[in-house]
Amino acid sequence: MSQENTSGSPQDPLVIFTPSGKRGRFAVGTPVLTAARQLGVDLDSVCGGRGICSKCQITPSYGEFSKHGVTVQEGALSEWNNVEQRYDDIRGLPKGRRLGCQAKVEGDIVIDVPPESQVHKQVVRKRAEVRDITLNPTVRLTYVEVEQPDMHKPSGDLERLITALKAATGHAHIEIDTHLLRPLQPILRKGEWTVTAAIHEGHSGGHPRIVALWSGYFEGPIYGLAVDLGSTTIAGHLCDLSTGEVVASSGLMNPQIRFGEDLMSRVSYGMMNAGGDLEMTASVRDGLNQLVEDIAKEADADKSQILDSVFVMNPVMHHLFMGIDPFELGQAPFALATSDALELSASEIGLNIAPGTRTYILPCIAGHVGADAAGVALSEAPNKSDDLVLVVDVGTNAEILLGDKQGVLACSSPTGPAFEGAQISSGQRAAPGAIERVEIDPVTKEPRFQVIGSTLWSDDPEFDTEIATTGVTGICGSGIIEVIAEMRMAGLVDASGLIGSAEQTGTDRCFLDGRTNSYRVWDGNEDHPAITVTNGDIRAIQMAKAALYSGARLLMDKRGVENVDRVVLAGAFGAHISSKHAMVLGMIPDAPLDRVTSAGNAAGTGARIALLNREARREIETLVRQIEKIETAVEPRFQEHFVNASALPNASDPFPTLRSVVALPEPSFNTGGGDGDGGGRRRRRRG
Repeated sequence: MSQENTSGSPQDPLVIFTPSGKRGRFAVGTPVLTAARQLGVDLDSVCGGRGICSKCQITPSYGEFSKHGVTVQEGALSEWNNVEQRYDDIRGLPKGRRLGCQAKVEGDIVIDVPPESQVHKQVVRKRAEVRDITLNPTVRLTYVEVEQPDMHKPSGDLERLITALKAATGHAHIEIDTHLLRPLQPILRKGEWTVTAAIHEGHSGGHPRIVALWSGYFEGPIYGLAVDLGSTTIAGHLCDLSTGEVVASSGLMNPQIRFGEDLMSRVSYGMMNAGGDLEMTASVRDGLNQLVEDIAKEADADKSQILDSVFVMNPVMHHLFMGIDPFELGQAPFALATSDALELSASEIGLNIAPGTRTYILPCIAGHVGADAAGVALSEAPNKSDDLVLVVDVGTNAEILLGDKQGVLACSSPTGPAFEGAQISSGQRAAPGAIERVEIDPVTKEPRFQVIGSTLWSDDPEFDTEIATTGVTGICGSGIIEVIAEMRMAGLVDASGLIGSAEQTGTDRCFLDGRTNSYRVWDGNEDHPAITVTNGDIRAIQMAKAALYSGARLLMDKRGVENVDRVVLAGAFGAHISSKHAMVLGMIPDAPLDRVTSAGNAAGTGARIALLNREARREIETLVRQIEKIETAVEPRFQEHFVNASALPNASDPFPTLRSVVALPEPSFNTGGGDGDGGGRRRRRRG
C-alpha cells in the first residue's frame, strides 16, 4: 500500500519511492534525501547530506508509469553536480545512480532505493519457513560538523557535539561514555571540528550513547561479535554492522573443560572448592578474550572497531560467565539468579575489546533451558510455524523445543558428552583424521568409512595416499552415531545394545573383549592403533540418546500428540548427523526422513540475528515469556520414556515410518549371563 505525504502543495512535484511505494509532494529544490526522511523511506546516510559517505545512492527512473499514474520527464532531478562528480572520479558511482543528498526535485519523479542504500538491508536469506534477517543494528555511525568554541557563547565541546548529533539524528537525548571525555578535545581539533560518532541505540528505551569517536569522516568498518558460549566449545562470528556480512569465524575449546566435561561436574567443582566458581569464571573469560584475538586477527580487524556483542549460552555457563555461583542450578527448584536479557558494557565482564563495546545476553527460558535455547527459538521460529516442529539442539546438554503458531514448549535433557566423542573408547573431537561417516555391508559385515579432511571412502585405492598426513586417528560424534546404527542394521548389535560374538554374527570383526564383545572398524597400523566399538561405547550412546528422546517424548505428551510434522536437528554436532542413522538409534521420534533437516548452529544464528537486528531482541524477550517450560527432572513419565528409549530404536514406540524404509534385524545376543544381563540391570537402575 502506498503512503502519501500531504504536506506539500498540489502544484508541487510528486515524488514516488520504490520499492516502498511511499509518495509525497515536495517543493522544487528539495533534496531527495530530505524527501525520503520526511516520508520515512529507508534511505541510509552517515554524513548527514554532505556528499561524503555515498550511502544515499538512488536510481531515478524516467518515462511513463501507469501503475503510479505519472510520467517522468528528463530534468525531473537537478543536474549532476561537482560533489557527485568528485565522488565518481574518486570511487565511482554505478551508471544511472545519483547521490540522494545532492540530487534535488525539479519535477514528478520515481526513485528507486537499491538494497545497498537501505538502512534495514535484507542480509541473510534463511529457509522460507524461518524468515529474512533485516539489518537494523544497535550501533550506527553519524558524521557531523561541530560549532567551534566562541568566548562570546561559552559552552563545552561536548555540549556542542551533542547539539550537532541531535540535529543530525533527531534524537532528543544523547549521552556519552565517560571514557571518551579525555580524548574528546584532541579528536575534535584533529578533525578540524568534524567528527564521526558511533552511537549505540538500545532496544529497551534507554538514551542513545556515544560509544566511539573518530576525527573527520571515518570510513572504516565497525563490527559486532556473535558468540555461542557452549559448555564444550566456544564459537564466534565477526560481522560487519554496515552490511551484515560475516567477515570471520573462529572457535576454541571451552577452557572450563578441565573442571568437568558436563555441567553438573562444574557445579560440583564450585561446591567442593572454595572460590571454584570464580576460578571457572576467570577461565572462560580468558578463553573469550583469546577468541576475540583470534577472530580479529583472522579478519585483519582492529579490536577497537568491535563495538557490539551478543552472547547465547546455557544457564550454568550464563552464571559462570557473569561471575554468579551456579550452586542453585544444581538442585531443585533450579532457580536462576536472573532470567532476563542483560545489557551491559563488555568491560564489566572482563572482555578486552573496545572501551565502548556493548554486550547483550539473550534471556534464559528457565533453570536448565538457557539463552542458547532462546537463540534457537529466534533462529528457527517454531512459534511462526504452521506445522508442528520439534527442534533439537544436540550437545552436552540438549535443548528441545516443540511448537507451532498455537504455542511452544521447551525442556532440556542432560545427554552428556558422548555425542561429541567423549566417553567413547576411540572417541575424539571432530578434527582431520577422525572417522565421520561409516557404512557396513549387511552381508559381509565389512565396514568402510570416511575421515574428516577427505572425501574418499576407505576402500578407495587412493585413500591411504590422500590421508597420509593425518592418518586415521579416532571416531568423532557423527561417526559413532553412524557406526552403531550401521551395526544395528547389519545385525551386529541387537535391540538391547549387545554386540554379538564372531559365531553369532558370522564375522571375526566381532571379537571377545573382556566379558563382552567389540567390533573392529579399522585394523590400525604402525602409527595409529585399531579403532573399535565396544559395548561400553554403545551403553554411553544409549544413555545419551535415551535422555534426548525422552525429553522430546515428554513434550509430545504435554502437547497430546504421537507424531510431529517436522524435526530440526540443531547444533554444530546436529548439523553432521545423518537423519536415518539418528532415527535407527531412536535419538529422535519417528518421522518421514525427508522431514528431518539440519539447521547447523541455530543458537549461534540466533545470536547473529540479535546482533544485526535490535528489534529481534525485543521479539525474543517477548517469546521467552510465552514459552511453556517443562522440567524433566520432576516429570514421572520421563523415567518411563527413558527406560523404553534405551533400546535401539525403542522398546515400546514402534517407529512404523522408519521400519517402512529400513530393515532392522531382530537378533538377541543376551545369553542370560555375564555383562549382557548386568547391562540390562544397570539400564533399569539408571532409568
